Amino acid sequence: MGGLPGNRTTPIVVSIVAAAGLTIPKTSSRAITSPAGTADTMEVIAPVDLDMEEIKKVVEKENGCIVWGGAVKLSPADDILISVEKSLDVDSQGQMIASVLSKKSAAGATHVVIDLPVGKTAKVRTHEIALQLQHDFESVAQAIGLQLQVIITDGQQPVGRGIGPALEAMDVLAVLRNEKTAPTDLKERAITLAGALLELSGKYAPGTGNNMARSILDTGSAWAKFQAICQSQGGFREPAFAPYHFEVCADKEGVVTAIDNRKLARVAKLAGAPQSASAGILFNAPLGKQVSVGDRLFTLYAHTKGELEYALSYLKTDNIITIE
Repeated sequence: MGGLPGNRTTPIVVSIVAAAGLTIPKTSSRAITSPAGTADTMEVIAPVDLDMEEIKKVVEKENGCIVWGGAVKLSPADDILISVEKSLDVDSQGQMIASVLSKKSAAGATHVVIDLPVGKTAKVRTHEIALQLQHDFESVAQAIGLQLQVIITDGQQPVGRGIGPALEAMDVLAVLRNEKTAPTDLKERAITLAGALLELSGKYAPGTGNNMARSILDTGSAWAKFQAICQSQGGFREPAFAPYHFEVCADKEGVVTAIDNRKLARVAKLAGAPQSASAGILFNAPLGKQVSVGDRLFTLYAHTKGELEYALSYLKTDNIITIE
């Protein structure tokens, strides 16, 4: 589920699962109310606007793909509803369940894992709501013949460092390349989801999925598979930073105790994301971090000076990170 800044596990999960020999034809959405959808982030790295025949060729060759679902009209009614939701800046839960599962079923999926982040400023705000959503997901999945597992995860803060298509793409590549500075939280979340999917498939014994997923990632097999998928979809390219940036620093000493995900996402959008793919936020203030006056909390990136100033003007009116 969307709604949590930087939670861009999909390209990593697809690479791991495809490298494990399973077939994972992943269609993804563009942003509805967030600074980046998976399709927006992936498009920074490789083409995602493929037709059905092109998708079939990629999946037959590489076991997986990461493409924009809207290009192939998997769920035409949903595409219309999403366009209305985007205009109204709303994202209803009932429509979200229908949107997710209709496209999985239309793509021919048989096994589905759903990441359901919960936090005060995430899309799902309480554990009780998450349990209800889990029940609804499972009921609809059963009715349409999908084997489904919902994993309720921590949604109190952004995942990784990047918020915005190019910045999130940098995080994805850092994890896949096993870079020492890669965001650990993004890596571990992707391993958990990939491990669950490997086990759900029935081809890996219960309790072995995470170790297998980690091995595929650590040995470079996932990175090799990701590169192959990108080449099959039309070619690989490196993401880049936007030309204008501003460092937002702490004005007091203390510990980061709360982060408003919604407001953080709003700032990234005001800076130009996702329309400007290189715009957004590079986050550096996770929960529990001890900061001093002048320490960088996050860096704001924008494609134009005007967009940067627009986002900064909003920062002056609202508190996003709580330091106590």
